[in-house]
Amino acid sequence: MPKERQKLSALIITYNEMGYIERCIESVEFADEIIVVDSYSTDGTYEYLENHPKVKVIQHPFSNFTHQKSFTLKQASNDWVLFLDADEVVPEQLKKEIIDTVNSDTDLAAFWFYRKFMFTDRPLHFSGWQTDKNYRLFRKSKARFSDKKIVHETLVVDGSSGILNEKLIHYCYKNYDDYKAKMLKYGRLKAKEDFYRENRYNVLSQIFKPLWKFVNHYLIRLGILDGKKGIIICYLNALSDFERYRELKKLEKKNELAYYLVMP
Repeated sequence: MPKERQKLSALIITYNEMGYIERCIESVEFADEIIVVDSYSTDGTYEYLENHPKVKVIQHPFSNFTHQKSFTLKQASNDWVLFLDADEVVPEQLKKEIIDTVNSDTDLAAFWFYRKFMFTDRPLHFSGWQTDKNYRLFRKSKARFSDKKIVHETLVVDGSSGILNEKLIHYCYKNYDDYKAKMLKYGRLKAKEDFYRENRYNVLSQIFKPLWKFVNHYLIRLGILDGKKGIIICYLNALSDFERYRELKKLEKKNELAYYLVMP
């Protein structure tokens, strides 16, 4: 008797992703269901998804990445889940590897994907991203998102993991303003994470950690070989760290002010 084909759910979260989401959806149409959780986009993303015949779209307010992805994971009907960002695309060879993997007799609970970063439509070979990998394919029954992080969320896996050979394509950079806004948002969320963990603001960290990130990614991790693209990416990644500490300082001042206002 032939083995029953395993079903796969493709999951994506979105907010104002027109220009990205179309390619992403097209690349995962091989999945048995596509579920997108949208945090009330204003650029036509929701309307595009609502009218797509293969997509189930749900609107849900965004508080942080971990909460949004945990909510999205609960919507999946199937145990095997392919969880993508809206600016990621599954190329044909990776699609075949995913299908073969979920239909194999693997005992592994999750799989890492290496990613190929794209600066507009040109590959970014270095700038700190050359060893980047993330969990993207896993069994829903064997994984959950840790509530200890609210940005660059962590998947906790009950079981062993593998790595797929083919790379996921990540269109990380659409234009300067878009990437800058994304990095500043990440920095502010990291500041909230630090604040909740009671990590205190330090002026030396605000100065030297962004500087170290730029030097590390541009020189040590060879961003210099990416030319002008490398300078831009390494600068904006360092700016995210600067924003993190700037925002942490603001949060601490607000907390101190609130404390003195409620004192008898």
